[in-house]
Amino acid sequence: MSNLMERIAGGPITWGVDGSPGWGHLMEADRVMTEMRDSGLSATELGPDGFLPTDPDELVDYVNGFGLRVVTGFVPAVLYREGPIDEQLAYMDRATAQLAKVGSEVVVFAADSHYAGYDTEIEMTEDEWTIFLRNLDRIMHTAGENGLKTAVHPHWGMAIARQHHVERMLDSCDAGICLDTGHLYLAGCDPLDIAKMAGDRIDHVHLKDVDDRLGDRVRSGELPFRQATIDGMFVPVGAGSVDISGVVKHLENGGYQGWYVLEQDCALQDDPAPGEGPKVDAVTSVEYLQALADEL
Repeated sequence: MSNLMERIAGGPITWGVDGSPGWGHLMEADRVMTEMRDSGLSATELGPDGFLPTDPDELVDYVNGFGLRVVTGFVPAVLYREGPIDEQLAYMDRATAQLAKVGSEVVVFAADSHYAGYDTEIEMTEDEWTIFLRNLDRIMHTAGENGLKTAVHPHWGMAIARQHHVERMLDSCDAGICLDTGHLYLAGCDPLDIAKMAGDRIDHVHLKDVDDRLGDRVRSGELPFRQATIDGMFVPVGAGSVDISGVVKHLENGGYQGWYVLEQDCALQDDPAPGEGPKVDAVTSVEYLQALADEL
C-alpha cells in the first residue's frame, strides 16, 4: 500500500499568502495553519520570509501546536546579477540554516527575477548564466554543509521557467529540481516529460493544476500572471488540464519518497468566511489525492 497521503504537505500560497507587491489579502498564520491541518495535511512550507517565526525553536513549537511540521521553504533570490548579491546570499544562508535546524531535508530555491512580481518573462544572457551558476554552486555548497539538498524551482516570470531553462540548468550543475506541475505546464512543458527527464534529481514536488482558459491567455501575453491568479487560473488538483495522475503515478512507481506540496496559488481580494475559500479547494484536492493513492 502506498504511503502517498503521509507525504502531502500544504503551501501557504494555497491560502493566498505571497510576499509579492500588491498580491492581495494575506490571511493570518493561525488561520492558515488551522485550515491546513483541518484539510488533512500533515506539514507546511515556510511561506514568504517572516510569515512563520524565523527562530527555529519558535518555528517548531508554533507549527507543532497545529499538529504540523515544516518540510521546506520556497526561497527566492536574484542570483544572475552581481549587484547586491551578498544580501541575497545571506538570505539564502539564513533560510537554509533555519530549515536544517527544523529537520527539513531540502531547500527549494527559486531563481527570482529583478522585476517585481511574476508578470515579466526574462532570458538570462550568457554572462548572467555564468554568474547564476556560480552563485547556485555557492548555495548548494552551503545547503550541503547543513545536510540539505537544493531543489531549483521552475517558476513563471523567473529566470528558470521554460523547458530550455530547465534542460540547461540540469546539464550545467548537480542541483536537484522542485517539480512544480502548474508552473511547468503554464510555461508550455509537459510535467510528466520533465519528471522522466529529471529522474532521480527530483527532490521535491509542488502539485498545481491549471485552467487552460486562463493559462492560454497568460502564455499569449494577453493576461498578466497575477491577474490570472486572481481570476482563478489555478484550480484544485484533478480539476484542470495538468496530468496530475500521470505525474504522481510515475513518481510513486519509480520509488520517489519525497514530499508533495499542495499548491493552488490564489490571490484573495478579501477575507473569506471561516471554512470557505481556500480550505474548500484544499479539501477537494486532498480527496482527489486520496482516491489516487487508493489506486496505487
